[in-house]
Amino acid sequence: MDIPFVGDITRYFLEEAPEEVRTAIEAGGKKDVLSETYPYDRTMKKGAYKEQMKSLQVELVKMLWSLKAKGGRLAVLFEGRDAAGKGGTIGVMRENLNPRSAYVVALPKPTERETTQWYFQRYTDRLPAGGEIAMFDRSWYNRGVVEHVFGFCTPEQRELFFRQLPDFERMLVDEGVTLVKLWLNVGRAEQLRRFLKREKEPLKQWKLSWIDIEGLKKWDEYTAAITETLARSHSDHAPWTVIRSDDKARARIAAIQTVLNAVEYDGKDKKAIGKTDSKICGGPDLLDG
Repeated sequence: MDIPFVGDITRYFLEEAPEEVRTAIEAGGKKDVLSETYPYDRTMKKGAYKEQMKSLQVELVKMLWSLKAKGGRLAVLFEGRDAAGKGGTIGVMRENLNPRSAYVVALPKPTERETTQWYFQRYTDRLPAGGEIAMFDRSWYNRGVVEHVFGFCTPEQRELFFRQLPDFERMLVDEGVTLVKLWLNVGRAEQLRRFLKREKEPLKQWKLSWIDIEGLKKWDEYTAAITETLARSHSDHAPWTVIRSDDKARARIAAIQTVLNAVEYDGKDKKAIGKTDSKICGGPDLLDG
Protein backbone atom coordinates (compact mmCIF):
# COMPACT_ATOMS: atom_id res chain seq x y z
CA MET A 1 0.00 0.00 0.00
CA ASP A 2 1.40 3.37 -1.03
CA ILE A 3 1.43 5.91 1.77
CA PRO A 4 1.33 9.54 0.64
CA PHE A 5 4.63 11.47 0.88
CA VAL A 6 6.73 8.49 1.98
CA GLY A 7 9.95 8.80 0.00
CA ASP A 8 9.63 12.54 -0.49
CA ILE A 9 11.67 13.28 2.63
CA THR A 10 14.52 11.04 1.48
CA ARG A 11 14.35 12.60 -1.96
CA TYR A 12 14.68 16.07 -0.44
CA PHE A 13 17.59 14.90 1.74
CA LEU A 14 19.48 13.46 -1.23
CA GLU A 15 18.71 16.09 -3.84
CA GLU A 16 17.82 19.43 -2.23
CA ALA A 17 19.02 19.69 1.35
CA PRO A 18 21.97 22.04 1.96
CA GLU A 19 25.29 20.20 2.00
CA GLU A 20 26.06 21.20 5.60
CA VAL A 21 22.73 19.75 6.72
CA ARG A 22 23.36 16.43 4.97
CA THR A 23 26.87 16.28 6.40
CA ALA A 24 25.64 16.93 9.95
CA ILE A 25 23.02 14.17 9.70
CA GLU A 26 25.40 11.64 8.17
CA ALA A 27 28.13 12.32 10.74
CA GLY A 28 25.90 12.58 13.80
CA GLY A 29 25.40 9.67 16.16
CA LYS A 30 22.05 8.75 17.70
CA LYS A 31 22.74 10.68 20.92
CA ASP A 32 24.60 13.55 19.28
CA VAL A 33 23.02 16.99 19.04
CA LEU A 34 23.47 18.20 15.47
CA SER A 35 23.27 21.95 15.98
CA GLU A 36 26.68 23.60 16.44
CA THR A 37 25.11 26.42 18.47
CA TYR A 38 23.19 24.19 20.89
CA PRO A 39 24.81 24.39 24.36
CA TYR A 40 25.08 20.60 24.77
CA ASP A 41 26.82 18.09 22.51
CA ARG A 42 24.82 15.07 23.66
CA THR A 43 21.22 14.46 24.60
CA MET A 44 20.24 14.19 28.25
CA LYS A 45 20.85 10.82 29.88
CA LYS A 46 17.69 8.76 30.20
CA GLY A 47 18.07 8.11 33.92
CA ALA A 48 18.46 11.79 34.79
CA TYR A 49 15.48 12.64 32.59
CA LYS A 50 13.20 10.04 34.21
CA GLU A 51 14.16 11.10 37.71
CA GLN A 52 13.42 14.77 37.10
CA MET A 53 10.27 14.05 35.10
CA LYS A 54 8.84 11.94 37.93
CA SER A 55 8.86 14.96 40.26
CA LEU A 56 7.41 17.23 37.58
CA GLN A 57 4.53 14.83 36.92
CA VAL A 58 3.55 14.97 40.60
CA GLU A 59 3.57 18.77 40.43
CA LEU A 60 1.36 18.74 37.31
CA VAL A 61 -1.24 16.60 39.07
CA LYS A 62 -1.18 18.90 42.10
CA MET A 63 -1.56 21.92 39.80
CA LEU A 64 -4.62 20.50 38.05
CA TRP A 65 -6.33 19.58 41.30
CA SER A 66 -5.75 23.08 42.60
CA LEU A 67 -7.14 24.59 39.40
CA LYS A 68 -10.25 22.41 39.74
CA ALA A 69 -10.71 23.38 43.39
CA LYS A 70 -10.42 27.09 42.72
CA GLY A 71 -11.93 27.29 39.25
CA GLY A 72 -8.68 28.41 37.64
CA ARG A 73 -8.21 28.37 33.87
CA LEU A 74 -5.00 27.62 32.03
CA ALA A 75 -4.34 27.87 28.29
CA VAL A 76 -0.99 26.69 26.96
CA LEU A 77 -0.02 27.40 23.35
CA PHE A 78 2.46 25.01 21.77
CA GLU A 79 3.99 26.54 18.69
CA GLY A 80 7.13 25.82 16.71
CA ARG A 81 8.51 24.51 13.48
CA ASP A 82 7.33 21.17 12.14
CA ALA A 83 8.94 18.25 14.04
CA ALA A 84 9.99 20.56 16.87
CA GLY A 85 8.37 18.21 19.39
CA LYS A 86 5.04 19.90 20.10
CA GLY A 87 2.98 16.71 20.08
CA GLY A 88 5.44 14.74 22.18
CA THR A 89 5.71 17.51 24.76
CA ILE A 90 1.93 17.77 25.00
CA GLY A 91 1.72 14.01 25.41
CA VAL A 92 4.16 14.01 28.32
CA MET A 93 2.48 17.02 29.94
CA ARG A 94 -0.96 15.41 29.99
CA GLU A 95 0.22 11.85 30.65
CA ASN A 96 -1.14 11.71 34.20
CA LEU A 97 -3.83 14.39 33.97
CA ASN A 98 -7.56 13.73 33.78
CA PRO A 99 -8.45 14.14 30.08
CA ARG A 100 -11.83 15.56 31.05
CA SER A 101 -10.08 18.55 32.58
CA ALA A 102 -6.84 18.70 30.59
CA TYR A 103 -7.55 18.49 26.87
CA VAL A 104 -5.79 19.08 23.57
CA VAL A 105 -7.01 21.52 20.95
CA ALA A 106 -5.70 20.62 17.48
CA LEU A 107 -7.91 22.31 14.93
CA PRO A 108 -8.03 21.15 11.31
CA LYS A 109 -8.12 23.39 8.26
CA PRO A 110 -10.93 25.97 8.65
CA THR A 111 -14.25 25.06 7.09
CA GLU A 112 -15.77 27.28 4.42
CA ARG A 113 -18.04 28.78 7.08
CA GLU A 114 -15.18 29.37 9.52
CA THR A 115 -13.21 31.29 6.91
CA THR A 116 -15.96 33.93 6.95
CA GLN A 117 -15.94 34.30 10.75
CA TRP A 118 -13.81 36.56 12.91
CA TYR A 119 -10.39 34.93 12.81
CA PHE A 120 -10.15 34.27 16.57
CA GLN A 121 -13.70 32.93 16.81
CA ARG A 122 -13.05 29.22 16.40
CA TYR A 123 -10.30 29.40 19.02
CA THR A 124 -12.43 31.15 21.63
CA ASP A 125 -14.86 28.22 21.57
CA ARG A 126 -12.04 25.94 22.81
CA LEU A 127 -10.75 28.12 25.64
CA PRO A 128 -10.78 26.53 29.10
CA ALA A 129 -13.65 26.80 31.57
CA GLY A 130 -13.09 26.78 35.33
CA GLY A 131 -10.82 23.95 36.47
CA GLU A 132 -9.59 23.17 32.97
CA ILE A 133 -6.34 23.17 31.03
CA ALA A 134 -6.49 23.69 27.27
CA MET A 135 -3.34 22.70 25.40
CA PHE A 136 -3.30 24.16 21.91
CA ASP A 137 -1.32 22.09 19.41
CA ARG A 138 -0.80 25.13 17.18
CA SER A 139 -3.04 28.11 17.74
CA TRP A 140 -4.12 31.46 16.38
CA TYR A 141 -0.46 32.05 15.55
CA ASN A 142 -0.98 30.01 12.39
CA ARG A 143 -1.83 33.32 10.75
CA GLY A 144 1.47 34.88 11.70
CA VAL A 145 3.64 32.05 10.37
CA VAL A 146 2.24 29.07 8.41
CA GLU A 147 -0.59 30.88 6.64
CA HIS A 148 1.76 33.69 5.73
CA VAL A 149 4.56 31.44 4.44
CA PHE A 150 2.21 29.42 2.24
CA GLY A 151 0.04 32.32 1.11
CA PHE A 152 -3.11 31.04 2.85
CA CYS A 153 -3.90 34.56 4.03
CA THR A 154 -3.47 37.98 2.47
CA PRO A 155 -1.00 40.56 3.81
CA GLU A 156 -4.02 42.64 4.87
CA GLN A 157 -5.49 39.75 6.87
CA ARG A 158 -2.16 39.18 8.59
CA GLU A 159 -1.82 42.85 9.51
CA LEU A 160 -5.35 42.84 10.93
CA PHE A 161 -4.36 39.81 13.00
CA PHE A 162 -1.37 41.64 14.46
CA ARG A 163 -3.47 44.72 15.23
CA GLN A 164 -6.12 42.73 17.09
CA LEU A 165 -3.78 40.24 18.76
CA PRO A 166 -2.56 42.33 21.74
CA ASP A 167 -6.09 43.28 22.80
CA PHE A 168 -7.34 39.71 22.29
CA GLU A 169 -4.67 38.23 24.55
CA ARG A 170 -5.03 41.04 27.07
CA MET A 171 -8.76 40.26 27.33
CA LEU A 172 -7.96 36.61 28.06
CA VAL A 173 -5.55 37.57 30.82
CA ASP A 174 -7.91 40.21 32.23
CA GLU A 175 -10.65 37.56 32.27
CA GLY A 176 -8.48 35.45 34.56
CA VAL A 177 -7.07 32.93 32.07
CA THR A 178 -3.44 32.04 32.69
CA LEU A 179 -1.89 32.18 29.22
CA VAL A 180 1.41 30.42 28.56
CA LYS A 181 2.95 30.71 25.09
CA LEU A 182 5.69 28.21 24.25
CA TRP A 183 7.74 28.33 21.07
CA LEU A 184 9.71 25.12 20.47
CA ASN A 185 12.61 25.80 18.15
CA VAL A 186 14.60 23.09 16.40
CA GLY A 187 17.68 23.30 14.21
CA ARG A 188 17.50 22.58 10.49
CA ALA A 189 19.55 19.38 10.54
CA GLU A 190 17.68 17.97 13.54
CA GLN A 191 14.32 18.78 11.95
CA LEU A 192 15.24 16.87 8.80
CA ARG A 193 16.67 13.96 10.81
CA ARG A 194 13.35 13.65 12.65
CA PHE A 195 11.43 13.70 9.38
CA LEU A 196 13.66 10.98 7.95
CA LYS A 197 13.00 8.87 11.03
CA ARG A 198 9.27 9.54 10.78
CA GLU A 199 9.31 8.45 7.15
CA LYS A 200 10.73 5.05 8.11
CA GLU A 201 8.38 4.29 11.01
CA PRO A 202 5.02 2.74 9.98
CA LEU A 203 3.15 4.25 12.93
CA LYS A 204 4.42 7.74 12.13
CA GLN A 205 4.41 7.77 8.34
CA TRP A 206 0.79 8.86 8.35
CA LYS A 207 1.75 12.11 10.06
CA LEU A 208 3.58 13.31 6.95
CA SER A 209 1.82 15.98 4.94
CA TRP A 210 2.29 18.20 1.93
CA ILE A 211 2.99 21.08 4.30
CA ASP A 212 5.86 19.10 5.84
CA ILE A 213 7.49 18.44 2.48
CA GLU A 214 7.14 21.95 1.14
CA GLY A 215 8.03 23.47 4.49
CA LEU A 216 11.48 21.89 4.33
CA LYS A 217 12.15 24.00 1.25
CA LYS A 218 10.99 27.19 2.96
CA TRP A 219 13.36 27.32 5.93
CA ASP A 220 14.38 30.93 5.35
CA GLU A 221 10.80 32.09 4.79
CA TYR A 222 9.78 30.40 8.04
CA THR A 223 12.69 32.00 9.88
CA ALA A 224 11.67 35.48 8.75
CA ALA A 225 8.00 34.90 9.64
CA ILE A 226 8.85 33.41 13.04
CA THR A 227 11.24 36.22 13.96
CA GLU A 228 8.70 38.89 13.01
CA THR A 229 5.81 37.13 14.74
CA LEU A 230 7.63 36.73 18.05
CA ALA A 231 8.85 40.32 17.94
CA ARG A 232 5.33 41.65 17.32
CA SER A 233 3.53 39.43 19.84
CA HIS A 234 5.89 39.29 22.83
CA SER A 235 4.39 41.46 25.56
CA ASP A 236 4.40 41.92 29.32
CA HIS A 237 0.91 40.45 29.65
CA ALA A 238 1.47 37.61 27.17
CA PRO A 239 5.20 36.84 26.85
CA TRP A 240 6.76 34.11 24.75
CA THR A 241 8.99 31.41 26.18
CA VAL A 242 11.35 30.04 23.54
CA ILE A 243 12.66 26.53 24.16
CA ARG A 244 15.43 25.12 22.03
CA SER A 245 14.20 21.58 21.39
CA ASP A 246 17.11 19.89 19.62
CA ASP A 247 17.15 17.61 22.67
CA LYS A 248 13.57 16.45 23.28
CA ALA A 249 14.22 15.46 26.90
CA ARG A 250 15.58 18.83 27.95
CA ALA A 251 12.84 20.62 26.00
CA ARG A 252 10.04 18.66 27.67
CA ILE A 253 11.42 19.36 31.11
CA ALA A 254 11.77 23.08 30.35
CA ALA A 255 8.23 23.26 28.94
CA ILE A 256 6.67 21.68 32.02
CA GLN A 257 8.76 23.82 34.35
CA THR A 258 7.59 26.94 32.50
CA VAL A 259 3.93 25.98 32.87
CA LEU A 260 4.29 25.07 36.55
CA ASN A 261 6.07 28.34 37.27
CA ALA A 262 3.28 30.30 35.60
CA VAL A 263 0.56 28.96 37.91
CA GLU A 264 0.11 29.48 41.64
CA TYR A 265 -1.31 26.29 43.15
CA ASP A 266 -1.66 24.65 46.53
CA GLY A 267 1.30 22.60 47.68
CA LYS A 268 3.65 23.98 45.04
CA ASP A 269 7.14 22.53 45.55
CA LYS A 270 9.65 24.85 43.90
CA LYS A 271 12.52 22.53 44.74
CA ALA A 272 10.79 19.66 42.91
CA ILE A 273 10.16 21.89 39.89
CA GLY A 274 13.79 22.93 39.76
CA LYS A 275 15.47 25.79 37.99
CA THR A 276 14.76 26.25 34.29
CA ASP A 277 17.84 25.83 32.11
CA SER A 278 18.46 29.34 30.78
CA LYS A 279 20.79 27.95 28.10
CA ILE A 280 17.84 26.47 26.24
CA CYS A 281 14.82 28.28 27.71
CA GLY A 282 14.17 32.01 27.70
CA GLY A 283 12.71 34.90 25.73
CA PRO A 284 12.61 35.53 21.97
CA ASP A 285 16.29 36.51 21.97
CA LEU A 286 17.02 32.78 22.41
CA LEU A 287 15.62 32.06 18.95
CA ASP A 288 18.34 30.51 16.81
CA GLY A 289 17.47 30.17 13.14
